[in-house]
Parts: sequence; structure tokens; C-alpha cells
Amino acid sequence: MKLEAIERQFGARALLAEVRNNGKVPAVLYGYQTVTTPIAINAKTIFKFIAANGLNNVFTLEVNNQSYNAVISEVQRSARKGTITHVDFKSINMDTPLEVYVPVTLVGNAAGVKVGGILMQPTTTAQIKVKPNEIPDSIEVDITTLEIEQTITLADLVAKLPYEIISELDGVLATIMAPVEAEAELTTT
Repeated sequence: MKLEAIERQFGARALLAEVRNNGKVPAVLYGYQTVTTPIAINAKTIFKFIAANGLNNVFTLEVNNQSYNAVISEVQRSARKGTITHVDFKSINMDTPLEVYVPVTLVGNAAGVKVGGILMQPTTTAQIKVKPNEIPDSIEVDITTLEIEQTITLADLVAKLPYEIISELDGVLATIMAPVEAEAELTTT
């Protein structure tokens, strides 16, 4: 994957407004083997890129005919319109692990749900430390054997995952709650 950006002037809000009025998003490139550089990227291109690839993928960012291995470290959006107003790109060393947040995906049909339990997923992302070329799209958690009143936490996954978990290990990824039918009957009578 490759994105192209152009260097821009650093300065006042009027300059940023001009960049946005020209169909671009102001951004900055910083990090490994680079001087912090204000850049601009096509607004439609970055919106489509993020929609298709998310925020954790490593890609090539080309600025003034120079290529950088990069990740998106922050995206700012307009509160009213939801449009992207600024992006921070971080140039990275492919041999140095990064700390990133990845989504937690529950897979399978929980045994406890089949008998009337309610599946809850309080934690939907986890922070991990991993080499850039090994960042997973998500952490898959198999819930097929999960019964009513059972819980899966990040601590349950530590030995199974090939990367370091940074998030609190007691974070609940999935739990099956008992059915609330009896409570509902009591309140309606």
C-alpha cells in the first residue's frame, strides 16, 4: 500500500483552511529517520484509505520523492461533519515493535447463548506490542465453549498470542450473563 503526500507550509489557521479548501487534509510526518514535516494529502484518498485499511496497517508514505514506512498515529475529525481535519503519520523502523490498539473479534457461537444466556463484550479493543509487519487485523477469541456465568479475559490469552499484551490483563473480553426472564416476569406482575 502506498500513499502520496506533498510538503506544505507550516503556519497559521489561514494556511490550514487554504489546504482544506483545495481538497486536501493537513497532516504531519514525524518519527524514525525524519525531521517533523508538515504535509498535505488528498482528502478523498485518505478517507478511502482509512475506510479500507483501518488505522493499524503499515504502508509506504511518499513525500517529495522520498519513501517512508509509516503508520497513522492520530486522526482528527470535525465534530459536526465527521470529515477528517488532520492526520499524524509516524515513520517507523520495521525492526522495532510498536504499541497499537487492535479490535477484539468474538468467533463461534457460545454454548451459554444457545441455552438462553446473554453475551456481553465489555472490551472491544486491546493494546499490544508487536513488530510492524506482524500487526494482526484483530485478536480472535473463540467463545464456543463459554457457558453461562463464564468469562474470558485478556489474561486467558497471554500464552496463546505471539505478541505482548499491554492492556490490563483483567479486561473482560466476553462473558455470558444469566437470562433475565425471571426478573422481567416479576416486574410485569
